[in-house]
Amino acid sequence: MKENIVKNKSFEFATKIVKLYQFLCDQKREFVLSKQLLKSGTSVGAMIREAEHAETKNDFKHKMGIAQKEINETIYWLELLKATDYLSQEQFENINNDAVEIIKLVTAIIKATKNNIN
Repeated sequence: MKENIVKNKSFEFATKIVKLYQFLCDQKREFVLSKQLLKSGTSVGAMIREAEHAETKNDFKHKMGIAQKEINETIYWLELLKATDYLSQEQFENINNDAVEIIKLVTAIIKATKNNIN
């Protein structure tokens, strides 16, 4: 069976988000922004998993579009946490690089799917 790179990367990303959420709550005592980050950061992989079993190509494209929006929102929360000094530059770059990689993969998949539908 062919390896699903975006599925694997989004799951690994979700585990990092959960650990970052725990760090933000335990060490930084930050509960509001971290909860937003947790929700969007873990929903990326969930939407990719849903897309895996889409009923149609349009349904697949729609679910991947939601995953794209969620990873973009996650990047926003990461940038905000960095700008407000809850994350160091190193912490930010580590997880943001993963997020950027995922958004590029998801965007390429959506583009290829659109071309395939047309």
